[in-house]
Amino acid sequence: MGITQIDMEYFIMNIDKKLFTLKYSPDIQSHLKPNKKDCKNCKTKACTFICPAQVYEWSEEKQELIVRYENCLECGACRIACEHKSLDWKYPKGTKGVTFKQG
Repeated sequence: MGITQIDMEYFIMNIDKKLFTLKYSPDIQSHLKPNKKDCKNCKTKACTFICPAQVYEWSEEKQELIVRYENCLECGACRIACEHKSLDWKYPKGTKGVTFKQG
């Protein structure tokens, strides 16, 4: 028994609702620094689908990775999934980044 399209749509809808409740205070500089050369040569572009906040997007037109670090959940999934291990990932400075609500 696999995941159906309806199951996936329900899952994505719930994720989007939960992401909407988060509070972000982004820094002026990104805490996510991918190696652009490695990204261009990457076959899977895993970061573009592993990230629950959809921070990464591959631009076919520009042949580059677009990083929307302001929405990062700081989960580290992108760093783990990167096949080249070429993502310099750090927590945002000080009080910057995401704030999770309890309950």
